[in-house]
Amino acid sequence: MASKVENIFGASRWVLPEQRALYLQMKEDEKLNPQPMLEQDELESFHFMIRDSAREDYAVTITWWQPVKGELGKTCSLWGIVKWIDENARRIKLVNDEESVWIHMDKIVSVRG
Repeated sequence: MASKVENIFGASRWVLPEQRALYLQMKEDEKLNPQPMLEQDELESFHFMIRDSAREDYAVTITWWQPVKGELGKTCSLWGIVKWIDENARRIKLVNDEESVWIHMDKIVSVRG
């Protein structure tokens, strides 16, 4: 049986909805992380794989960092084919059967072929 210290809502019968929402928001904020810093050689290998995917039409899995609160954010991942590289805006268009997403090249964390 869980103790009252571990279960904050079980210890108190009367929790206002605002208190519960604030508690849940705090728990979500704990899951956020800062944008990882990558080395230049990693970035070059990512760009090579992205260009190769666009040229040869093979699928890659791209993981990118998405800002949520200021300097904190979450990582998202999507599998698909790179259909467009916009070098002026520094973003790529990743397309799969279900969706199409524009991803900024500065936010890319990993690329797997």
